[in-house]
Amino acid sequence: MLQSRTKPLNSSDYQRWLVLSDLFKREHRETNGSKTRDRDCLRFLRPITHIFCTIMSEGEALPAAQKSSWSSFLKSIASATGDLSSMTAPPFILSPTSLCEFPSYWGEPTQQFAAIAEAKTPEARHLAVTAWFLSTCPGQFTRREKETGTEKKPLNPFLGGPAISCTGEQFIGQWNGGELKLWAEQVSHHPPVTAYYLENESKGLSFEGNCAQKTSFSGRAISVRQVGHGIVRIKLADGNVEQYLITLPKLKIEGILLGSPYVELYDSSLIQSSTGYQTSLEFRGKGWVSGKAHAFTATVTNAGHTVYVIDGLWTGESHFIKGSKSRIGELFLDTAPDRSPIEVKPISEQSEYESRRAWKEVADGIRKGDFDTASAAKSRIENSERQKRKDEAAAGKPFETRLFDVVEDDPDYHKLVAMTKHEPQHEASYKFKGPDEA
Repeated sequence: MLQSRTKPLNSSDYQRWLVLSDLFKREHRETNGSKTRDRDCLRFLRPITHIFCTIMSEGEALPAAQKSSWSSFLKSIASATGDLSSMTAPPFILSPTSLCEFPSYWGEPTQQFAAIAEAKTPEARHLAVTAWFLSTCPGQFTRREKETGTEKKPLNPFLGGPAISCTGEQFIGQWNGGELKLWAEQVSHHPPVTAYYLENESKGLSFEGNCAQKTSFSGRAISVRQVGHGIVRIKLADGNVEQYLITLPKLKIEGILLGSPYVELYDSSLIQSSTGYQTSLEFRGKGWVSGKAHAFTATVTNAGHTVYVIDGLWTGESHFIKGSKSRIGELFLDTAPDRSPIEVKPISEQSEYESRRAWKEVADGIRKGDFDTASAAKSRIENSERQKRKDEAAAGKPFETRLFDVVEDDPDYHKLVAMTKHEPQHEASYKFKGPDEA
């Protein structure tokens, strides 16, 4: 049996190691060819053997009572094919927060968002959009891990529930007494899509977008491809409107095999302005041997010419490393300062389809560690939702959104994406109907 330097692993932990080793061998073969020998795969595993044994034997990664369910979950994702979004996770790794609330992270850097409209030139506004986007990343991808010690799986939003009309889950809130407002709605369940609209009316500034997630298991991490986009719109003093297309980065949920998940961004994201400026963001994480966690490089161009290159951490500081000589080495952004929490109505005043009211019993159970109650309440909502979808299909009644209208081929998106090499060149958008619909 595998051993750490201090304690032998028990049989349950050893079974988890066998699952892990099988997953790593499978990924190693996929990367290096199907004829890779077992001993070559095992050589690949040796660097992490001691880490795994130490964590599992000392019981640091998982609650003892939950190790069995975590092993079952690992086996299920290892054998799954296709999207994992609807897979049921062990209750102890569930977040008390619905995915429908996640658009609030776009609004938390309230000052950075307002600064976009306050910038005086197209270049300055483009840099401000880039800074705001990066400022949203810690909230979206790392804060939950810092607050709870591990990333949690958010609750899947509903399209109706117990005693709920055929309306998608909604999340509505504001900052600074209403200076900045947010409306979000679950507009589809297969695939799950959340649409959102963020507005600072006094600044003539808005951000409208949508996001779906497609997940898969890569052998040691869950890969999440975010599908969708957002568009920032600024109404200028002369009446013109500048637009900025933002594409969404991919992410990996690492640490899944040890029961201590965390998020890392990878691949790229793009910000394209209607004025011609473009920011290409390349994300990279810490490798087995080298590199820094949460690192990025942003290349800002205009008419094909590089204007600036910015390098640093999206969880901390970044600096100009190329461009105007006077700016090289200058601090571009520090994303570390605290964010402004969103303000929402008391649960007693929320409608039955608003997120925190609808999920209250589930969230309370998770926070108290009463996973039986949380699981039962969650099942009631999900079973009711499935029944409503069956009833709608039988009646030939399509689902209708409340706050957003779908635009199957958005001309604003197409106009901006045509200025890039990004794919797809055509994508649906969801247009906000207005606050009166809420």
